[in-house]
Amino acid sequence: MRHAFVLALICLLGSCFAVGQNAASAEPGSATATCDFSDAQQLAVQYQQLTIPKKDKDNFLGRQVPYGKVWQPGQQSLTMFTNAPLTIAGTNLPVGAYTIYLIPNKKAWTLVVSKNTNPAAAYDQSLDLVRAPMQMGTLTSPELKFNVTFEHTGPKECSLRVDIADVGAWVPFQQKQ
Repeated sequence: MRHAFVLALICLLGSCFAVGQNAASAEPGSATATCDFSDAQQLAVQYQQLTIPKKDKDNFLGRQVPYGKVWQPGQQSLTMFTNAPLTIAGTNLPVGAYTIYLIPNKKAWTLVVSKNTNPAAAYDQSLDLVRAPMQMGTLTSPELKFNVTFEHTGPKECSLRVDIADVGAWVPFQQKQ
């Protein structure tokens, strides 16, 4: 049931693919990360895979991906689908589809959830629903692939995590009670 809901939302947006668990490949160039909550509710994020050339690993963030500007990895925003009402950074998100943008900075990242549902559309700040500060850490080994995963941090909470270059950044999503 939960996978059918997510699949229906994805097909509705015109990009039908099979939903997989944490970063399973959906189609060439794209992947999907999912979080299954304890009561058959689900949160899924589709994103474009991106690989940093080894020669650019030390100057990727801050130069090729400028700090302080909205970033769409692979030239597309991440697409989020949920069949559970959620809360992120104190903001309620109803069941539905959204796009996610990232704003990297040297010491802090921000995750932007937008009511836009077209991942190829240009970013429009007027469509922002929430800007959530992300917690950050330094990876012990540089990650040459942009990777999105979910980690369960409680029965009704998952943290969305993004890893790229030497940065790991994450933000929790709670299933609304």
